Amino acid sequence: MSDGVHLLIPFAYSAVPECVRTLHALRLPHLEKLLARLVPQDLDAGDETTLSLAHERVIARECALPTTDGCIPWAAWQVHLSGQDTQGEAWAFITPCHWQVASAHISMGLPEDLLLDEAQSRALLAAMQTYFEQDGIALQYQAPTCWLARGAVFRDLPTASLDRAVGHSVDGWMPRSAQARSLRRLQQEMQMLMYTHATNEDRIGRGLLPVNSFWVSGTGALPATHSAAMPPGLTIDLTLREAALRGDWQAWASAWQRLDAGECTRLLELAHDGAPLRLTLCGERSARTWVSQTSGTWQRRIANLLQPKSVATQLENL
Repeated sequence: MSDGVHLLIPFAYSAVPECVRTLHALRLPHLEKLLARLVPQDLDAGDETTLSLAHERVIARECALPTTDGCIPWAAWQVHLSGQDTQGEAWAFITPCHWQVASAHISMGLPEDLLLDEAQSRALLAAMQTYFEQDGIALQYQAPTCWLARGAVFRDLPTASLDRAVGHSVDGWMPRSAQARSLRRLQQEMQMLMYTHATNEDRIGRGLLPVNSFWVSGTGALPATHSAAMPPGLTIDLTLREAALRGDWQAWASAWQRLDAGECTRLLELAHDGAPLRLTLCGERSARTWVSQTSGTWQRRIANLLQPKSVATQLENL
């Protein structure tokens, strides 16, 4: 649970060369001063192959959710937060999406780029619903690019985060276990169904991308005793997400500068006032939290002040 203010910033770093070059040219004076005032905690280390992103692991721990890779039950948690009874069952997110077929691989774009409206989304869901029900999966509309699904197949089924797969070849992130065989078959059937669906014909006629597949993520069931509450003080800032997923590193740098002038400045002022705070920065592999000084951390803070590290050096560990 969070004590005081806790700001969590996903997509703070990527190891791709273009991001590294951009980072070293980037000036973030408020973040630099803030990190110098705070005490770094141990690195939450991961790599590029984990199904759950670094920030998802941190949020799951903060919310007392299971943290098994690919099995953080985000969908069940969302149902619980909305006031519905999860009925002890396993849930998942189903994301309508567009898969771009290239000569060597199939990649998935950002669902936001579909510009899918509620009427179109509900029409596609209605067309798919019977097929899912035949496999014991109940579908429920939540938002144009986010449906909820309930079924036994999602219990203890590792799946890759949607943001893990966006912009990459989907083949490496597809669930391959025997348990997921029915889901892979459903994807193939839905690709055929949607190929000639009237909604897609209308979309193509208006110059929009067709919805030609779906992504499964956030799988699992909530522990029976879990509380639905978000930790007090926790703020998740997704300012960097879209630019990072698009690989637009100049836009990512601009987003970092907005964060530096906004949230980082606010936290720096809180640090000057002696308020308890935490800052967690998350990359595509790892995460690290910096905390305000306590009675047992002053030596580490002095060392941090005497031997300050550049922002780039500290972010490159993520």
